[in-house]
Amino acid sequence: MQQPPQAEPVVAVGAVVLDGAGRVLLVRRGRAPGAGRWTLPGGRVEPGETLGEAVVREVREETALATRVVCALGVVQVADEGFSYAIHEHLLAPEEPRATPRAGDDAADVRWASREELAVLGVRPEALGVVDRGVAEARARALVP
Repeated sequence: MQQPPQAEPVVAVGAVVLDGAGRVLLVRRGRAPGAGRWTLPGGRVEPGETLGEAVVREVREETALATRVVCALGVVQVADEGFSYAIHEHLLAPEEPRATPRAGDDAADVRWASREELAVLGVRPEALGVVDRGVAEARARALVP
């Protein structure tokens, strides 16, 4: 039986990371909520962390990639499987463009995907909107073609 979401959402972070070809970094969740689902890397903000520190840490833990924050992309509210999150989304750039991501922490798998592949992979509509904002910001800043 599914439980109702908690009253106060957990503060979390999410990342749109793009490679030089404009592909999006995705992780396949290894645990609830959303186990088995492809999504953007991210997770909870730890006590004492800034949002920027948290998103860089989460990407490193889940994908082994070193990144830097480019800009904030807004906050997305997500309630799923009894969990409620206020996800502070960010655009990040890889520190080493040729580095290969590796799944770690609670990520079961990791991959680069084109925008066209996201819906086929089952990426949620909320994440698709964040990806579109991230790609627009990256193009405006000449980070991707």
